[in-house]
Amino acid sequence: MVDLKQQYLRLKEDIDHAIFETIQKSQFIKGHNFNAFQNELAEYLSVAKLIACGNGTDALQIAMMALDLKPGDEVIVPAFTYVATAEVIGLLGLTPVMVDVDQKTFNITADIIEEAITEKTKLIVPVHLFGQCTDMEPIMKLAGKNNLKVIEDTAQAIGAEYRFSDGESRKAGCIGDIGTTSFFPSKNLGCYGDGGAVFSNNLELAEKMRMVANHGQSVQYVHDIIGINSRLDEIQAAILRVKLQQLDDFALRRNLVANHYDKELSQIEYLEIPYRQANSTHVFHQYTIKVKNNLRNDLKDYLKSKEIPAMIYYPKPLHKQKAFENLGKIVGNLEVSSQLCSEVLSLPIHTEMNLEQLNYITDSIKSFFNGK
Repeated sequence: MVDLKQQYLRLKEDIDHAIFETIQKSQFIKGHNFNAFQNELAEYLSVAKLIACGNGTDALQIAMMALDLKPGDEVIVPAFTYVATAEVIGLLGLTPVMVDVDQKTFNITADIIEEAITEKTKLIVPVHLFGQCTDMEPIMKLAGKNNLKVIEDTAQAIGAEYRFSDGESRKAGCIGDIGTTSFFPSKNLGCYGDGGAVFSNNLELAEKMRMVANHGQSVQYVHDIIGINSRLDEIQAAILRVKLQQLDDFALRRNLVANHYDKELSQIEYLEIPYRQANSTHVFHQYTIKVKNNLRNDLKDYLKSKEIPAMIYYPKPLHKQKAFENLGKIVGNLEVSSQLCSEVLSLPIHTEMNLEQLNYITDSIKSFFNGK
């Protein structure tokens, strides 16, 4: 699904230098690379302040803790997403309110969110799924109207750009009150271990998140609030500084793969290629097709027989997970989320794919559908 070895070999000289220089300096926590990476990624995103932390799940927890939410407060999340988005809500004693997603984009919309708002609602968490921005402009208007906070989960869409109706563009994660992301190795901007970040244009919120991530400290040994211990280590920061310089190239390479898939697969009757909305770029963390007529699992097995990996993101929506049986609320029948879980299939997509590999994959898919 992702060829991290070949990507490393292409960037080997710079990455090796960054790692060995860090070891030589032997400053492994919050050193030069940690501070430089925070500043460089903040500049890339055009956001006021960024705090690097231990992983993407920590990033969501830090963001929610900084908002001073109270037990029982309701947080609206899509039912079709990875569990991390909602499990942090449960860990903090908040109430996840699971809503459906749009059939085309797989993301939540303002219309869907509006039906779920109650007097207990305090927060909306849009997830920019698979690399494309949620339609944020109407969501921000709805949030402003109802005095709600917005945390963007940007773990799969770092570098994607959203265009407002007035022509302004902002990077994913830089539209709401807080953005969060993950540097898990397979992400578009991935390190060689765990890592994450929170960021905001609200300096007061950013300072609160910095404290939360560092044991609640305002200065060393002065603890003003209850916090956690979550930080990006220096070696990972050094690696990410190298890869950040390549992030736009990574997105370009992924788009070339996606374009090839689009061209070769768009005419297959029982298959639907990813929808690309006009007001967002797509960085294709995943290339996710929809397979109709209950053929998804058969296609996955066929590809496996051809030694082609394919993944189901996600096989079960949040509202059907045992962990949430007695936790949270469901608004609507969530039929789209349930349907997607039976149809979606993600094909290999990464920065090192070549034409021979792509043709082998698309020819195999065409072969499967011949005669169907």
